[in-house]
Amino acid sequence: MGELNLNALATETRNEKTMGLDEMSPLDIVTVMNEEDGKVIAAVRQVLPRIARVIEKTSQSLKNGGRIIYIGAGTSGRLGVLDAVECPPTFGVDDDVVIGLIAGGKDAFVKAREGAEDDPKLGEADLKAIGLKKEDTVIGLAASGRTPYVIGALEYANSLGSTTVAISCNPEAAISAVADIPVEVLTGPEVLTGSTRLKAGTAEKMVLNMISTASMIEIGKVYGNLMVDMRQTNKKLASRAENIVVQATGCTVAKAGEALAEADGEAKLAITKILLDTDLDTARACLARAGGRVRAALQASGCPQKRP
Repeated sequence: MGELNLNALATETRNEKTMGLDEMSPLDIVTVMNEEDGKVIAAVRQVLPRIARVIEKTSQSLKNGGRIIYIGAGTSGRLGVLDAVECPPTFGVDDDVVIGLIAGGKDAFVKAREGAEDDPKLGEADLKAIGLKKEDTVIGLAASGRTPYVIGALEYANSLGSTTVAISCNPEAAISAVADIPVEVLTGPEVLTGSTRLKAGTAEKMVLNMISTASMIEIGKVYGNLMVDMRQTNKKLASRAENIVVQATGCTVAKAGEALAEADGEAKLAITKILLDTDLDTARACLARAGGRVRAALQASGCPQKRP
């Protein structure tokens, strides 16, 4: 990779507003941090068309049996892992549908192993270990935009024909040059010079939330704005599932509970059964015919007409 002048990176530039950071009061510190954080929303807004293109690709990957794979180092890698592990309980997908890989392996999530990011071969090896295939979309995460681990991963993904995405926070990032869709969220100098867990990290988390949530909406995991495929793994979530059925159908709590019990806890199936006013097998068949999308199932040919 050669030597890199960090001072050339926008995320490493000193912020003129915080040159006296060590002399500020707690209120002054959080005030300037809040002002700088406000710039993140504007920076993300500038790249919404690029993010939408990413979602088109990730959704297609999921529809074709592929996966969304986040890969990064340090804070960027941790954010990818965080977004990935929250998808199964929220959207009811298997654990291997959205995957987060971090340089240094799982242990690096809780204990920094920053040196692991310097070897591009490790990025390639980690993708090989999960059996990367062309149907997958690989999303490389690096606030600096030049992490060798991520570059190696993206280059390997390109060689297999996988869709590649690069998310960084610097212009003309090195990872942008090796991705099908580069997304550069220009958050500028950090409050604490070079600490990209701040604005850059916030921007990355916002973008990942958009990608995973919108992708799941596209494959039918949402009806209206309700999480109709969420897993009921505790009492709170069981109660939420009941409320979701009530909100989606307008039925009583008692009827929602009965429908959920009959549907083995599948809120989407319970909702479809109630709205079509039909039996469970018919509701299940209509959902299958509609690709798992509740709204489409209500209008599917051969299915009962949605009740008033």
